[in-house]
Amino acid sequence: MTSGSRDRRIALDSGLTYNVVDWDGPADHLFVLVHGFADLGRGWEAVAERLATRGRVIAPDLRGHGDSDRIGAGGYYHFLDYVADLDEVVARLAGDQRIILVGHSMGGSVSGYYGGVRPERLAGLALLEGLGPPDLAQVDPVARTASWIDAWRAARRKPAFRAMASLEVAIARLRKNDDLLDEPTARRMAVVGTVATVGGLTWKHDPLHLTQGPYGFRVDVAARFWQRITCPTLIVDGELSRLNLPTAERAARRAHFQAHRYVIVPGAGHALHRHQPAAVADLLLSLL
Repeated sequence: MTSGSRDRRIALDSGLTYNVVDWDGPADHLFVLVHGFADLGRGWEAVAERLATRGRVIAPDLRGHGDSDRIGAGGYYHFLDYVADLDEVVARLAGDQRIILVGHSMGGSVSGYYGGVRPERLAGLALLEGLGPPDLAQVDPVARTASWIDAWRAARRKPAFRAMASLEVAIARLRKNDDLLDEPTARRMAVVGTVATVGGLTWKHDPLHLTQGPYGFRVDVAARFWQRITCPTLIVDGELSRLNLPTAERAARRAHFQAHRYVIVPGAGHALHRHQPAAVADLLLSLL
């Protein structure tokens, strides 16, 4: 556990219990940090510790990630379930206080949808590489549904990751997938992101997340949410990201936000909050 932080368990109305990391800070401001795919709340540690000098910081583990509950038998991770969960977490922990909402990657999509549903709750919004994946409006929905059924069935039959023999193996995998990730950061993420299992260690997130859901991302739908966001919005990309959309597509998506500022962080890839945490924290503090 990082100094000044604690893990809280919150039973949601959905029946799932969420794990939320809470960093103590001045009560004047409340930052809510939403992680990306296969990540967890403690993935924000280097940024959160800097933000906590100016406000309280909370970072939930989304359902099926980190130490939050996985869905039960027969359930699936439909995307808007994350938005409903976030709505309850904010209501429980923020009360009437407006929040500064920060989302990375998949968490950026979640945050963008939430901002459209509850624009009155936001004092500021930051989307870090968080304007969504490629548009899938033209993908055949019948074929995608068939693919989802097949993948879901296969995942139920073989639900577990193959065990990693040691923490060093987990560290090596993280760095193989992210060549900008330094060893100390990779080690910290391997420690908080794995759990002991038969034969070694396994990742905390539910393997069911690796299947493709039945509903593809559509820009025309997301734009309906983005256009309702009224707070100052910071849209941030990593200079070295290999997971970004073409320049023109990114600009077209940004145009749906009423009041936004666009920043590129030098020396950072997709996981810019890990590659350049001080620069990212400074940008987030500018929303104050």
